[in-house]
Amino acid sequence: MLEAIFFGVIQGLTEFLPISSSAHIRIFAEFFGMTEDPGARFTAIMQIGTELAVLIYFRKDIAKIISAWIRSSLLRQKLDIDEMGLARMGWLIIIGSLPIAVLGYLGQDAIRTNFRSLWLIASVLIIFGVILGLADKFGSSNKSLKDLSIGHGILYGLAQSLALIPGVSRSGATIAMGRILGYSREAALRYSFLLALPAVFGSGLYELKGAISQSDSANVFTLGQTFAATVVAFVIGYLVIAWLIRFITNRSFAPFIVYRIALGALVLALLSTGVISS
Repeated sequence: MLEAIFFGVIQGLTEFLPISSSAHIRIFAEFFGMTEDPGARFTAIMQIGTELAVLIYFRKDIAKIISAWIRSSLLRQKLDIDEMGLARMGWLIIIGSLPIAVLGYLGQDAIRTNFRSLWLIASVLIIFGVILGLADKFGSSNKSLKDLSIGHGILYGLAQSLALIPGVSRSGATIAMGRILGYSREAALRYSFLLALPAVFGSGLYELKGAISQSDSANVFTLGQTFAATVVAFVIGYLVIAWLIRFITNRSFAPFIVYRIALGALVLALLSTGVISS
């Protein structure tokens, strides 16, 4: 139970920062010689907790988007300009979620096995840290979410699908794409939060169904332990959202980029010297 709660803390602290929560769960399991790799299933279920934090934190915005989308797309009601923008955002979230849904389903075997390699995770932490750094430094900030197009929504979605590889970071990939496309840090971050909701809930509920259908002995953690970790991730994740939005308003992502590169280099050094194994 203590190990599960520990991973819940890690999940809550790292899910929304551009440093990859799944990479940290995999790395810390190895660093501290805890249980075997908790695995993609445990991570996906815990992410339900952090996405519930997003759902509650942005509940007013999400309710407006859903309401406008239903009235426009299903009820065919006439909306004003602002409501049409909200309905359009609903479609953009759906469109942007398609790449990760398709690739996640088709590549689930690789996600549970090959993508869990620490060699891969450490390398990806460094590579995408550099990409995020360059995108944040040289990307313009002249676009807001009102400028979001279908093409940009698809590009955001393709970037999010890269997060199927631990170490990329869902928020890191989508923020980097947003900065490359010219969106402000806050706009890129907000769309990243909204875009993650369908993908994470879908993946988490799918994995939860698999965990329930198996015996506890077939999972690293019992359902009770997994639930406790998810609750912890929810509480801490909610606090991190509030902090992060304030932080990026006036600051860059430089501290996270330095951290990613340093952590990736440390893991590669420990793997090379045999201190830890992949």
